[in-house]
Amino acid sequence: MIYLDNSATTQIDEEILDAMMPWMRDFFGNPSSAYALGRKSRVAIEEAREEIAASINAHPAELIFTSGGTEANNTILKSSCIESNLADALVISSIEHHAVSHPAEWLASQGVTLDILDVDSNGRVQDGWQDSLRSHRSLISIMHANNETGVIQDILAIRPRVPETCLIHSDAVQSFGKIPLDIQQMGIDFLTLSAHKIHGPKGIGAMVIRKGIDFKAHQHGGGQERNRRAGTESPALIVGFQHAVRIAMREMDARSMHMRSLQDRMRSLIQEHIPLARINTPENASLSLPSILNVSFQHIHDGEAILQLMDMAGIAVSNGSACVSGSQQPSHVLKALGLSDTEAKAAVRFSFSKHNSLEEVERAIQELTTVIDSLS
Repeated sequence: MIYLDNSATTQIDEEILDAMMPWMRDFFGNPSSAYALGRKSRVAIEEAREEIAASINAHPAELIFTSGGTEANNTILKSSCIESNLADALVISSIEHHAVSHPAEWLASQGVTLDILDVDSNGRVQDGWQDSLRSHRSLISIMHANNETGVIQDILAIRPRVPETCLIHSDAVQSFGKIPLDIQQMGIDFLTLSAHKIHGPKGIGAMVIRKGIDFKAHQHGGGQERNRRAGTESPALIVGFQHAVRIAMREMDARSMHMRSLQDRMRSLIQEHIPLARINTPENASLSLPSILNVSFQHIHDGEAILQLMDMAGIAVSNGSACVSGSQQPSHVLKALGLSDTEAKAAVRFSFSKHNSLEEVERAIQELTTVIDSLS
């Protein structure tokens, strides 16, 4: 099988599995326990926290472990608007992952003011929205890079253009480990991270909460994670997260160059062999991640058939977010870019990792060409 759905999840590295195994088999103590076995787990967790925080220029106390990006997004939005009463209005983009848009819609049903920002044809939030900001106590949540098209938002530009009383959150699940992140330079208050997009384990992520924010727990129970996220921590998953980050930071430049070469090769092959295709990922390297190429086909009416036929040919791809795969609904991201329902349904997202090769890309486009011809 040729696996080209790395934005959904990635293959865990053997080095990371090896680092996790002792914490699953031998050092099983509860990190909240006072005896030696528990203290050993606590030390491992705090060392991981320091290393992961350093990778984004955050203070270790600002990094709170969660079960993944979805929990982190939900917690940041809901606690900010309910438990912590930090914001009375929400501003999100029209291309957010459902882990942001769905809790935002739920909060709107509870009386929180919600504004949804339009994007341009590249998928970037258009400037000028700040002039119509309805509250100086808004939480502004704009993802760093989109999971379907790979477009990168200009997060740096937000802070100087909104009141200091507004809070800023960015979902960086797709960009983390692929391009540099510096929470201090970004000028944001909250950040969402995940391990399984960078060859780490599933079930572990983090939310970064700027020091000084009176952030109260959304998930109640014990006093773990500085009273901001109840529940027994998993040393094995956290150590796996730590090693995934360590390797990603070490290999970032090489991975980026490799994935960009795959993206460029696929783009040129599609333009050469499937002229009716529309490529939705910006060609400008500064505007998009190197790991994603999104393509749609206006003349194909059965988008799900493309994925099924590619699967039968031994190539794993998707039509966007894995969270809504198979829903038969047009991509809300592609519709926000101005695509028709047909184009938004008949789309394929190719996403690369360090494990993919040029030969795999060439084979995938050969098969895609055959599939599109058979459906035309």
